[in-house]
Amino acid sequence: MDDLDKRIGARIRIERESRGWSLSEMAERASISRAMIHKVERGESSPTAKLLGKLSGALGLSISTLVARAEVTQGRLLKAADQPVWTDPDTGYVRRHVSPHSDLPLDLVRITLPSGKEVPMPASAYAFARQLVWVLEGELTFLEGSVRHHMTAGDCLELGPPTDCVFINSGPADCAYLVAVLANK
Repeated sequence: MDDLDKRIGARIRIERESRGWSLSEMAERASISRAMIHKVERGESSPTAKLLGKLSGALGLSISTLVARAEVTQGRLLKAADQPVWTDPDTGYVRRHVSPHSDLPLDLVRITLPSGKEVPMPASAYAFARQLVWVLEGELTFLEGSVRHHMTAGDCLELGPPTDCVFINSGPADCAYLVAVLANK
């Protein structure tokens, strides 16, 4: 487990405790077991993208906001070597936080989704932000509720109202895409 996973776990605990929630209350709100939340908060388990979606939604935050609060980035310039990178232990999905930490209500996140993998996200992960998905390389199928969007390099999609979503790479190569998140920080 890397340092960012531990900082994310600590941040989840801080967010939960600042709301006065017990582990049981957080588990109920996120539909995740109390034991799993405890393991993540203590840095004993690396959270998956799906789990982060459920936790951030329960906290009333976007995933980007939750992870940004865990990242240690200061200043207006964030060098590529200093950009926090997180990898989903289940799928190999790689999340690189590109934008510097600032007062701007905008986060830029580059995702690399390996070929043959998919990442589901609950509607709660989108309830507090407006997002654009811009495909940089490869192919991405995005299921937005019952609507299927097939995207290739250069295509850009504005997400609609919050609904359960799935990011799917059924192409022969990794897919890289940029997510622009306009959020309440």
